[in-house]
Amino acid sequence: MERLTIAVGSYEVNCSILSKEGKAYIVDPGQEGERIIGLLAKKGLEPAAILLTHAHFDHITGIAALQKAFPELPVYVHSADRKMFGHPFNQMPSEYASIGTPANLREADDISLELPELKVLHTPGHTPGGICYYLSEDKLLLSGDTLFARSIGRTDFPGGSMPEMLASLKKLMELPRDTIVIPGHGMFTTIGDEQDGNPYVM
Repeated sequence: MERLTIAVGSYEVNCSILSKEGKAYIVDPGQEGERIIGLLAKKGLEPAAILLTHAHFDHITGIAALQKAFPELPVYVHSADRKMFGHPFNQMPSEYASIGTPANLREADDISLELPELKVLHTPGHTPGGICYYLSEDKLLLSGDTLFARSIGRTDFPGGSMPEMLASLKKLMELPRDTIVIPGHGMFTTIGDEQDGNPYVM
């Protein structure tokens, strides 16, 4: 699959667009929905789905503009994170408007029926429904806010759990060392680099 990643919103979420045969799968449209739509048009891509690594406000706000432009666009999210949509604990800065519960929600694992090459890994710890998307042929992991370069996602938010986070990290460290990791925020890394230098997994 082809991949394009841009940072969106004031929290600079890494929004990745995975494309295959002219169809685009938008991972974590955190904000700037109109910018994402313009990019899709420029690339000649038809949006097929929105894929969420988790449902924190900074990863979901762009859904509203995307579904306004494409009303049938499905949103894949782990069921354990659905209760976060519109929840007052999940609404912080004023520039991130609450979007409520998106239409056409689907269970995250079901995206594998459409994209069998995309493996969904349940990695709770940052949120109960946190997931990572893994493309083994491309040696690519979209880790959301589970794994960062030399760091990990916070576990002190509602629903967070350090024991679950450590178990999730152990699962990710079993991937090939040359797997490229695109985290939810910040610089890209590799599994090998994190095995060697991340204090939470060494």
